[in-house]
Amino acid sequence: MAEGIVKRHSVGCRSREGRRCNCGAGWEASVYLAREDRKVRKTFALEAEARSWRADALVAARRGTLRAERRDTRSLAAALTEMVEGMSAGTVRPKGRRAYKPNTIRSYERVVRCYLAEDALGAMKVGDARRKDVQAFADELLAGGLAPGTVSNVLNPIQAFYRRALDRDELAYNPAARIDLPTDVDTRPTRIASAAEATNLLAALPLADRPLWATAFYAGLRRGELQALRRGDVDLASSIIRVDRGWDQEEGPIEPKSHASRRTVPLLAVLRDYLDEHLLRTGGAGDELLFGRRGNSPFAPMAIGKRAGKAWKAAALEPITLHECRHTFASLLIDAGANPKAIQTFMGHSKIQTTFDTYGHLMPGSHDEVRERMDAYLERTACADHALSVPAETPDVS
Repeated sequence: MAEGIVKRHSVGCRSREGRRCNCGAGWEASVYLAREDRKVRKTFALEAEARSWRADALVAARRGTLRAERRDTRSLAAALTEMVEGMSAGTVRPKGRRAYKPNTIRSYERVVRCYLAEDALGAMKVGDARRKDVQAFADELLAGGLAPGTVSNVLNPIQAFYRRALDRDELAYNPAARIDLPTDVDTRPTRIASAAEATNLLAALPLADRPLWATAFYAGLRRGELQALRRGDVDLASSIIRVDRGWDQEEGPIEPKSHASRRTVPLLAVLRDYLDEHLLRTGGAGDELLFGRRGNSPFAPMAIGKRAGKAWKAAALEPITLHECRHTFASLLIDAGANPKAIQTFMGHSKIQTTFDTYGHLMPGSHDEVRERMDAYLERTACADHALSVPAETPDVS
């Protein structure tokens, strides 16, 4: 047995002297901290987990970043409640950013209230929870019919809490890491309108609603970005739309979703026609909301959706949501030949991988197209190599 790794035994186990044991009590890993003259101990279900943790802990001990864990006697639900309160007060912030979004704070509070307050995991002490406990919690939610994406959202505050505690040396073990959730779920958009379909959908709408939906179709703004868009954000002279804020349903204007969300989007000629007419018809100052009901009161998404649905039903057209209009804009960019980096920028994605994961199936390069191009390329290469390998005939000078 490696030093610092020992097999734990349940009470009454007959193999406490090191003989083969199947009692299932787990493994304990430990690292001695000379500066504090004490050991840091952790228990794990598997020997491999114990060895992995001890290897990392030894490195941290040499660097002086490993600390003996202070016993946290709070329940996980109570600790998360305190974290949410700190998020609201601004004393707890996401890594690398200034503050949590109001909607994130509300969603974390909802998770604690609806899922953890009465659950066994929520009642566990912060330091007692193990990965198997969090995994069992996730498995129960999945078995109860929740979608994998919903379960992932429920786990978010738990994972955020333990990551933060780990970063601040308050804990040495993260039980919420590497939780297994189904990944064989197709998250690609299923409703994307063609260019002709977008034209027909807009034409069927009430005149006053067309500029809003046109901006969703031809600029790809998120719903909150559409609600927060001001008249002055539309620069007709430079043919751009500036996106530099979002909208929270309770807090009002907020910072963009991410740094990449603060962007400029090209003002297409087809969209300019809608916005020109809208600006002339409604008037107003530059800081007023472009699609507000009254000055600085944003449009109501539910009311907008109901009016559109009624109009499209009368015209026998398949309805679409504002977010699906955003997907349509990405599809139009791809059809027009925009490169992936430009699409990432215009869509406000933080990572280009998000762009590829969401819209990669729409990009040029089907299996047949790739095969045909590769066959043609290799054929040209083979012909060129053959021409170089054949010696030129020596002219007859006799």
